[in-house]
Amino acid sequence: MAERKSFEERRAHLADKTDEELFQYFWELTDRIVAPMLQEGRENTTPAVERSILLRMGFSSLEAGPIVNGVMERGLMGKGAGNVVWRLSKKLNLPYREVGVGLANGKYWEEVDGLFEEVAQ
Repeated sequence: MAERKSFEERRAHLADKTDEELFQYFWELTDRIVAPMLQEGRENTTPAVERSILLRMGFSSLEAGPIVNGVMERGLMGKGAGNVVWRLSKKLNLPYREVGVGLANGKYWEEVDGLFEEVAQ
């Protein structure tokens, strides 16, 4: 009987709500639960995620690895490896595939170092 009373007390704030209000309240609570996870995903990444993005851009795993390593060495993981390749391709006016392969082979890294400083200005 104590559990039933406890349940009645706990649901008191919901008792007068309509189905629509309960529906809205459910999604409000869901948003509060999911928001920190979404924020974490937006603000943080991992080498595996960045390699995966490069693979989806058409690079092989043998090309993606050195690109991600170079991005990590320069402290640009927060910018995203795919974003680094894409912005550099725009800066150099070259296809992003060519730029990415060049980065994987050690080319263009001197251009990457100032890439995001220019954007911030």
